[in-house]
Amino acid sequence: MERSPVILEVRTYRLKPGTGEEFVRVMREESVPLLEESGIRVVDYGTSLVAEDGHEEAYLIRAFTSLETHREQEDRFYGSDAWRLGPREAIVSRIDSYHTIVFEASERIAQAFQRQ
Repeated sequence: MERSPVILEVRTYRLKPGTGEEFVRVMREESVPLLEESGIRVVDYGTSLVAEDGHEEAYLIRAFTSLETHREQEDRFYGSDAWRLGPREAIVSRIDSYHTIVFEASERIAQAFQRQ
């Protein structure tokens, strides 16, 4: 039996030239552990295999139980001292632009994308 649907958020980042490797290192070592400690489920993250128009790009996929939870957890996380005084500057300083989509999916799809 299929579990309740989840809300998936896919965020893509166009990075400043030459920053992809360090961006992902900060995500892996600082940002993702902080997200998970705050209760946000990180499904996957990394760099794009293809540089669109020659730009370095990265992604972050997160899962939430509802749109309301998505909003509440993001507000709490991005307003926290742990984020603002922690990895925020190291992440934000490497981003040229980003785009986010949020959609409903099955837990099976979230698990299929889950980083092993």
